[in-house]
Amino acid sequence: MYGKSEDRDDYQQVPRPLAAMARDLPDGHHIPAHRHRRAQLIYGTTGAITVVTGHGTWVVPATRGVWVPPGVTHTMSCTGAVRMRTLYIEPSAATALPTEPTVVSVSPLLRELIDEAARLPVEYAPDGRDGQVMALLLTELAPRPVPALHLPAPDDPELDGLCSAIQRDPGGHWTTATAAAHAHLSPRSLQRRFAAATGMSLTHWVQQARLIHAVILLARGLPVTAIAAELGYATPSAFTAMFRRALGTSPTAYFADQREARS
Repeated sequence: MYGKSEDRDDYQQVPRPLAAMARDLPDGHHIPAHRHRRAQLIYGTTGAITVVTGHGTWVVPATRGVWVPPGVTHTMSCTGAVRMRTLYIEPSAATALPTEPTVVSVSPLLRELIDEAARLPVEYAPDGRDGQVMALLLTELAPRPVPALHLPAPDDPELDGLCSAIQRDPGGHWTTATAAAHAHLSPRSLQRRFAAATGMSLTHWVQQARLIHAVILLARGLPVTAIAAELGYATPSAFTAMFRRALGTSPTAYFADQREARS
């Protein structure tokens, strides 16, 4: 797009500290495991993006992006049509940014800077107006506290299998007893090991898995009643209450809020 390459490999050795690429991706598009020499900000102005690394899973709507440090292996999947605008940053220009994947809040100013950066030539004039845009973008690119749809990945083979099973069936009846039986552990051992491996209780992890699945289904346009039923809630109002407590808004307003924030 914009007369520039859509091949990520073409942005790793450019003679500028920051490079921006634009791609429009269809619903369901999947990019398999890969990594970059440069750091990356993965951001989409529409739809939702799921990023998976060895550290866990993140789902981000259009007011957030995922920061992926240099050399971190990751996959990416799209829910809904995604207008992806991704940044590739030289490691020496990103020393103040996190060394682990994290969520970055995309303010209206940062959104406009990212969009403008995607339109600039790869070898922009560093001393002119284009260079000033890129310098301001780097200044604005800072993690801010936001409710993150993040599932930490456990560094424990037995728990990894359990977590994969929960992600496949987030609406299942995942009590401590049923989860412990799945992992072939006692309930007490499961609670201790799960908290140590993920930093979350089992109950919190299951809720996060349900929230992530709910956001993906919302991005696909499913009604709240269908999502609540799929996730095992007795009523849509019970699901809505959980969603509001976690994300500060109702499921029906969630993507409307994202659109309003972009307008």
